[in-house]
Amino acid sequence: MATCYRHPDRETGVSCSNCGRPICPDCMTTTSVGMRCPECAREKTKVRTGTAAFGRAGATSATTVLIAINVIVFLIEIGSGSGGLNGGGNVIDNFSVFAPKIADGEWYRVLTGGFLHAGLLHIAFNMYALYLFGPPLESTLGRVRFLSLYLVSAVGGTAASYAFNAPNQGSLGASGAVFGLFGAFFIVNRKFGRDNSGLLVLLAINLAFAFLPGTNIDWHAHVGGLVTGSLVASALVYAPRNRRTVVQTTGCVVVLLMVVALVVWRTAQLT
Repeated sequence: MATCYRHPDRETGVSCSNCGRPICPDCMTTTSVGMRCPECAREKTKVRTGTAAFGRAGATSATTVLIAINVIVFLIEIGSGSGGLNGGGNVIDNFSVFAPKIADGEWYRVLTGGFLHAGLLHIAFNMYALYLFGPPLESTLGRVRFLSLYLVSAVGGTAASYAFNAPNQGSLGASGAVFGLFGAFFIVNRKFGRDNSGLLVLLAINLAFAFLPGTNIDWHAHVGGLVTGSLVASALVYAPRNRRTVVQTTGCVVVLLMVVALVVWRTAQLT
């Protein structure tokens, strides 16, 4: 385990995304392009690939791609008719989470439903949260692990909607994936001994808001994404270094199989 270049007595698995020097939590500065050491945080330097704490690192391009995909799909929703602006349209009808259709074999909706949005505020909130939490997580976990976290959280959220909502109640949105990032951020902070009080307040406000009258928020998706994201992140950050890839891969697969089992269970109920 490397030690912080400013505090040689502190072990760390995080390196500055610009210069590559190992840094401890006290020396980390979170930026849109990853963790920076104090010197690089004060300078405008060219971004270079550093070493992620829990896997191969890369620039935060996956976050940008995910935001772009969500925005493009939202524009397609608008182009399909009334979709995107008031929650209707052919795209939402054909690809959102709707229990009777999934039970009839349209399982792809469990994934595609996580990339649809019912309005401007809906997508604005989710993409802003992805913009804030995506880059530091991607920098810490590495691109492939971050994408795995996001996608498993997305299907975890939609699967929870499918399993626990009324059969005639539709659902859509990236909220499950976003709450999965919240859960992962909590796990990473615990691993590095950082304060989580601000994140806990954010989670409490968002979960409480879902129960207010007239909000029409699917809290099952939020909880489903939060649980799956936390489980995946735990497998990623607590995997032993000498068996990291095997344990991380196994953990992600096990969580995904749990999501599939939930979908199979609900389908059996409805059919």
